[in-house]
Amino acid sequence: MATEHTQEHGHADHAGMTKKKIWQVFFYLLGITALEFFIALVLMPRGMNHGLGNFIYIVLTLLKAYYIIAYFMHLKFEKMAFVTSLTVGFIFIVYFIVLMLTEGSYLHVHMN
Repeated sequence: MATEHTQEHGHADHAGMTKKKIWQVFFYLLGITALEFFIALVLMPRGMNHGLGNFIYIVLTLLKAYYIIAYFMHLKFEKMAFVTSLTVGFIFIVYFIVLMLTEGSYLHVHMN
């Protein structure tokens, strides 16, 4: 006896993820990656400030992470409380990483 499943698997919740939107996000990510390569291969060797270059890389990487998490991991379609809890957790993790790097740098300078 074969039973047929007629239920949808929650695709109505993710109605915003059409093929067009997937390709649009793909090309956004491709453009950001191309911009990163342009900065690394053209602008940095021609004398761009490394501090500015690193800042731009961090901003572009965070932008790419947003698009990947929001659209391909479907977090954009979740409830706001869930997104907020994940965001706060992520902020604390980044904060503790910065604290550890700062403390490690301080100890390295003052202990040697």
